[in-house]
Amino acid sequence: MKKIILFLNLVLLVGIFAQSSAYAYIDPGTGSMLLSALVAAIAAAGATILMYWSKVKSFFSKKKKMVSILIIDGF
Repeated sequence: MKKIILFLNLVLLVGIFAQSSAYAYIDPGTGSMLLSALVAAIAAAGATILMYWSKVKSFFSKKKKMVSILIIDGF
């Protein structure tokens, strides 16, 4: 197991230090897209954490909420 980890670390280090310059250009539209994706990922993670936190909190809460169903005639 240690030999595999050592080999993977060696491959990673060779891969990092053997890179040459790309001379690439990232225009402002691409940077804006990446920033938007980052903000969306943070918002999605926050919403997911909030949803599961409320489920855990309600599971351990002492009073139980009553669920009422509204029935509308004609539907």
